[in-house]
Amino acid sequence: MWLRGPARLDEALQRSVSIVGARAMTSYGQFVASEFAFGLAERGWTVVSGGALGVDVTAHRSALAAGGVTCAVLACGIDQPHPVSNSAVFERIAEVGLLLTEWPPGTRPYKPRFEARNRLIAAANGTVLVEAGARSGARSALGYARLLHRPAMVVPGPITSALSVGCHIELRQPRTVLVTSVEEIVEEVDGVSEPATSTRGTGRPEHADNTL
Repeated sequence: MWLRGPARLDEALQRSVSIVGARAMTSYGQFVASEFAFGLAERGWTVVSGGALGVDVTAHRSALAAGGVTCAVLACGIDQPHPVSNSAVFERIAEVGLLLTEWPPGTRPYKPRFEARNRLIAAANGTVLVEAGARSGARSALGYARLLHRPAMVVPGPITSALSVGCHIELRQPRTVLVTSVEEIVEEVDGVSEPATSTRGTGRPEHADNTL
């Protein structure tokens, strides 16, 4: 493993949730990823994702905006920011969180490596799929979560949205849980027995720094 950042790997992942999903997310997916990542980070959970465009980088940015720890699992060398457009986010993560990869420095991103890194993303305490098309690679993270006996969680979406088709397919799989709030996620990963209550309309991370 190659690591960059001040966070200790064992401590960062002790209380961690992965948030993954579509690169070409909708405004709905952006809102959900932002709210969930911000809320989890506020509660002291490390937000793990893959640093990609769309849901991934939205989750990272929102965790940073909440003053929390976020971990980006890369599909390339630690010195090869990909995508380049997210370079500022990676630099900020390296300052306060953790960049992680199993590929040596100098390794360029290559398609099979993106799915391979999903098994590392799924090593968190639980994985949440926010938005995904039918053929989305993000779905494999849930498969790895099930193999690792970690909670596999899915956010439902409009049945008219192509970017919710993958989520709804996953919801039909065994050992998959539907979640609609941060409280429900925490119940799954932490065994919290309190009834989940909605946080709609409060604490939304509209102030997340989208300039990163």
